[in-house]
Amino acid sequence: MCGLAGEFRRDGSRADVAAVERMAATMSDRGPDDSGVWSQGPIALGHRRLKIIDLSAASGQPLVDPDSGLTGVFNGCVYNYRELREELRAKGHRFFSSGDSEVVVKAYAEWGLDFVDHLIGMFAVAITERDTGRLVLARDRLGIKPLYLAETPGVVRFASTLPALLAGGGVDTAIDPVALAHYLSFHSIVPPPRTILRGVTKLPPATVRVYEPDGRTHERVYWDPSFTRAAERADWSEQDWQDALLESLTTAVRRRMVADVPVGVLLSGGLDSSLVVALLAGEGQSGLSTFSIGFDSVGGREGDEFVYSDLVAKTFDTDHHQLKVAAGDLVPPLEAAVAAMSEPMVSHDCVAFYLLSQEVSRHVKVVQSGQGADEILGGYHWYPPLAGVDREQALQTYAKAFFDRDAAGLARVLNPDRLADGDPAREFVAAHLARPGAQTAVDAGLRIDTQIMLTDDPVKRVDNMTMAHGLEARVPFLDHEFVELAASCPPELKLAQGGKGVLKEIGRRVLPHEVIDRPKGYFPVPGLTHLEGKLLDRVRDALSAPAARRRDLFRADYVDALLADPNAELTPLNGNKLWQLGLLEMWLQSHGID
Repeated sequence: MCGLAGEFRRDGSRADVAAVERMAATMSDRGPDDSGVWSQGPIALGHRRLKIIDLSAASGQPLVDPDSGLTGVFNGCVYNYRELREELRAKGHRFFSSGDSEVVVKAYAEWGLDFVDHLIGMFAVAITERDTGRLVLARDRLGIKPLYLAETPGVVRFASTLPALLAGGGVDTAIDPVALAHYLSFHSIVPPPRTILRGVTKLPPATVRVYEPDGRTHERVYWDPSFTRAAERADWSEQDWQDALLESLTTAVRRRMVADVPVGVLLSGGLDSSLVVALLAGEGQSGLSTFSIGFDSVGGREGDEFVYSDLVAKTFDTDHHQLKVAAGDLVPPLEAAVAAMSEPMVSHDCVAFYLLSQEVSRHVKVVQSGQGADEILGGYHWYPPLAGVDREQALQTYAKAFFDRDAAGLARVLNPDRLADGDPAREFVAAHLARPGAQTAVDAGLRIDTQIMLTDDPVKRVDNMTMAHGLEARVPFLDHEFVELAASCPPELKLAQGGKGVLKEIGRRVLPHEVIDRPKGYFPVPGLTHLEGKLLDRVRDALSAPAARRRDLFRADYVDALLADPNAELTPLNGNKLWQLGLLEMWLQSHGID
């Protein structure tokens, strides 16, 4: 788990090593243990290292392999690296380290652009070929590891974070009106390749992109799971599905224990993270470190779920750590969390994960998380309504539950010169829902949440907040083999029992029933939903700052109305619409975007 950066010039000049060094330096939080820079003619690579596997200098990066003429930088973890190393050694490859980074480079040497098909894990990779001069970028199947790009004529820059690209200089920081429409409509989700800035894009998940020295670019999407029923499983019973999913999830949890340092668990007390703890205990993990966070109640909303996390910790005899944050303490960590965001994210979970990661990083360098189960196994409230509609009606049903605004709502918020043509978010979602490969409307909803929403909201959130403290988060529910299996599972099994029915039945085998038969919980930060006091003052300051006035994104009458009654307008997902506007301005100002 690290941070990577680089520059590839196709204009005949040498790479700007100083710019790459500046980009890499901004990611010292992602990789506090080591750093390195390499350059050769038109290309330069930079790296910040967090030592998790092979703690020796042999796995330092950029990694240069003279035998194959390859140089690469890698961010993430390949869980099957030991098996791949033995396979590659049998094919004649020699290794000088015992880490996964070298395995990635040697896998490319052996299989070329198909190397990603052999990797099980989370990764962003940049590899350059000495003999051809080409640059290859790749991202893992679920987009767990980020990769941002800034392209100008003749120059390609890339980095693990958007702020790193800003540090390199020369980025067009104008607001992209289509991305702005997505942010305000699609619950802060800006689908790839766009970001909120016109001059920065992101490599989509499950994508390999090749930049040739002569200016040509080509890419392929190497993974796109089918959300249909597989013929070979047509006769499976409910018990068969439970057994298969349990076996697959157990494998995923076991894989994510691969490390040369201790691995803990973020334990919210909900079904998903509790199940991770139970499966690890079943695999023989004793004395497991677990971590929970809670906040003061605000506006009648509870701020912790300690009763459940404490029960799980006691049941499995974990080394449990409980962090309680007072409401008055939220402004400083809010500022820090915003600074850690690669893109603006409205979820109040960001502050919770930031503070939790800060505490956890004092104890361990790697944690597993229950993230992703709701999107993979039907845990959200907008899935059951989809079960009653056909594919043509799916858009209306999904939008009613998930969209914050339609085109008319955007016109109320944005100044006319900031409006994009049409309704970009609705058009994007309509196209995605209509794609072939999803058998029912529920399947189509699960697919867009798995491939789009999950990547550009909760996955990005956890990556940004954990890595701000040099903490690696691993997500077993996003093991691609588990996702493939779950995608083919009949929707009615997922939607049973109020959602995640098949997972609840798995949980009944290993967890206390109180953790399963309870109202659905969230990672609560009530103070960011019910704005008052210092937090409200901070939002007001952001929206009235000189930079915000110069930018002039929002209609003054709309902002004034929200400030007069700050908790009156909520999104369908109970987000605060004033917070949504204020967070965007806070993020832009935090990163020096004027």
